[in-house]
Amino acid sequence: MLRVRFAPSPTGFLHIGSARTFIFNWLYARHNQGTMILRIDDTDVDRNTQASLDSIFEGLKWLDLSWDEEYRQSDRVDLHRQIAWKIFEKGLAYRDFTPATQGGEERPHGEGAWLFNAGMRELAAEESQRRANTGEPFVLRFRVPHDNPQPVEFHDAVYGAQSKLTADIEDFALLRSNGIPTYHMASCADDIDLRISHIIRGQDHLTNTFKHILIFEAAGATSPQFAHLPLLIAPDGSKLSKRKHGPVVSVTTYRDYGFLPQAFINFLCLLGWSPKNDREQMTRQELVDAFSFEGINRSNAVVNFSEEEPFDPKAVWLNAEFIRTMPIEELSERLRPFVPASFGKIEQVTPLIRERIKLLSDTATVADFFFLDELPPYDPEELIPQKGDRAMAVTALKRALEILSTADFNHQSLDAALRAGAQDLKIKPGQMFQPIRVAVCGRKNAPPLFETLEVLGRDVCLKRIAQAIQKL
Repeated sequence: MLRVRFAPSPTGFLHIGSARTFIFNWLYARHNQGTMILRIDDTDVDRNTQASLDSIFEGLKWLDLSWDEEYRQSDRVDLHRQIAWKIFEKGLAYRDFTPATQGGEERPHGEGAWLFNAGMRELAAEESQRRANTGEPFVLRFRVPHDNPQPVEFHDAVYGAQSKLTADIEDFALLRSNGIPTYHMASCADDIDLRISHIIRGQDHLTNTFKHILIFEAAGATSPQFAHLPLLIAPDGSKLSKRKHGPVVSVTTYRDYGFLPQAFINFLCLLGWSPKNDREQMTRQELVDAFSFEGINRSNAVVNFSEEEPFDPKAVWLNAEFIRTMPIEELSERLRPFVPASFGKIEQVTPLIRERIKLLSDTATVADFFFLDELPPYDPEELIPQKGDRAMAVTALKRALEILSTADFNHQSLDAALRAGAQDLKIKPGQMFQPIRVAVCGRKNAPPLFETLEVLGRDVCLKRIAQAIQKL
């Protein structure tokens, strides 16, 4: 059975590149009726944080793509050690008693390309055991075939045939001197035990794959199939990082600014993958049906953003498209976190602003006048209609006060009454409506007037129009 896994480390927030890796794994599993596994690779105890773990789960929960099985590497360390020592017992690993150098034990530092320490690699088994029995610390290293170099080969579903000679691979660590498995050992041991059939991960892991194949073979396991994904990069070609590019690379930033999860998923899918017919806006099921490795590009994908425009324009466009096609009831629920909790008219406001917002957070600026007790200061000159003057504005607003004091507060009645008021004053309807719109909304650019008046209600409208007259 097809089994894939997403294996994040809780050493930082959920990166958008990691989110895309999760999404591609999920799509491949669902497309092939396979199993999606979430495995938290939390054996790096010095760097793990609860905040990072929370960010991973918050981001994945927001994406709303479920997984079928969940594991934590820290619960499986005994398994990792067992497989490492089985490799040792086959003569395919050895103890390295070289004192640890600054920077860790994955690979000693020094001049030139380091492959192995001959003194440790050739240490007699009896001497190795004697020193271990005395408690001398050691790193357990994989004995890469160097005397008789041979190619390590695999076919990558994205990048094609891959090959590397063992003569160019260092004797990498399986267990650290404290007995904790390295990333290579833990990851492969879990992939073996969990029967992972396909490993779909970032292209930056491609070089690790040669070491992992050696571990799979040494453990007597069949290597999974591999598919490495092009990386997400910044407009300047650099790798996306929070240190350099800020919160825009964190999934929860997109959530907090009001992206819809489906729009965000759709956007990430189009970074490095394209369906055969080049569609852009796709439902979740359409993505599942269309997804294949053949559609993945080999080139790194650019996320376009700048200080002025912090989000990729295509992401914003897609989000706006999804907003416009979302049912009013569902969109209203999505908008609730972006308006005051006490505001009870979101269902009435939603259809008025749906065409005017690109992000859910835009509600705070596009519709603020619906839920503010007092309007922010605005220029009284805005109240003066086109080809009119201050006197016309005052006259129109005073007539509006009279009309709105008695009119039925529904779209049809307000439309008829205010148009009749303009006719009585012998001014154009637009010259009547503009002062009213600015008076009740604090701006010229606002949702349709009569629906806006209806939602605001008689008392609020009369109060704001009276205040506008005072401004003039």
